[in-house]
Amino acid sequence: MKAADLNVALPKLPVDRTYDAAYGQPVELSPLIRRVCAQNPNAFTFKGTGTYIVGRGKVAVIDPGPLLDAHVEALLDAVKGETVTHILITHTHNDHSPAAAPLKAATGAKTYGFGPHGAGKKQDGVDVEEGGDMDFLPDATLRDGDTIEGHDWTFDALYTPGHTSNHICFGLREEKALFPGDHVMGWSTTVIAPPDGDMAQYFASLEKLTTRGDRIYYPTHGNPIPDPQSFVRTLIEHRHARERQIKVCLTRGLTRIPDMVAVIYSEIDKKLYSAASMSVLAHLQHMVQTGRAATHGTPGARSEYQLP
Repeated sequence: MKAADLNVALPKLPVDRTYDAAYGQPVELSPLIRRVCAQNPNAFTFKGTGTYIVGRGKVAVIDPGPLLDAHVEALLDAVKGETVTHILITHTHNDHSPAAAPLKAATGAKTYGFGPHGAGKKQDGVDVEEGGDMDFLPDATLRDGDTIEGHDWTFDALYTPGHTSNHICFGLREEKALFPGDHVMGWSTTVIAPPDGDMAQYFASLEKLTTRGDRIYYPTHGNPIPDPQSFVRTLIEHRHARERQIKVCLTRGLTRIPDMVAVIYSEIDKKLYSAASMSVLAHLQHMVQTGRAATHGTPGARSEYQLP
């Protein structure tokens, strides 16, 4: 059985996989925005982590990236003669926040973020995986609606849990631009990996973006997204369609996640099945929470699922 046999149409996402990484070189994107791409390409980072420099003279750096000496050196070269006043962290996966430490040491700038890895879950007593940047602790803790002011630029913090429990987007008022981190990526959908990743929160955070008037998104991986409202609405429908596919799998007696993944993701490289399994688990947890699926005990990766 293949995905097409489920008879659930997936809306086509207008993904853009063209990208000039220009590793180590600052790329001018707007009057206020430059990007330096780290050379850490893989199946989850696309061409690599795009670190953004915002402002002129006194600047903010968003998502310093992985702990790669060459990337840190490229960032410092890009801001030579300028002052880094703020280091903003969207979340604490290892391709986003580790370079904050050497950048802070070199510039003296404070770091800003929601909290350490898993902060949004640990406060509810949930133990999260150890796969993130466990060393990061922000100098300044941000919450939804907080304002970060700099020299000729202003950010609004938008708390968007889902991909991780400590995920924050940053809205640049002066250009009506949003830096969505990994919450929305123009080259691919976002992996939601429990226990820190949460599909119910992810849906709510996507809906939150539809109430804004952002003109453009600058994701950490991939090119800018020029029609963000349309993209987010299509992304929401894409996720709803995935859950319809899961429901069809349940009606056909597929009760375990590996069997569902083999059908739903029949057209992708099997090397990506592990990540796909985590997203299917996140969807099933959401469906159990909302009464559209059932299982015995706590829904997990090895559980058997059925229709309620």
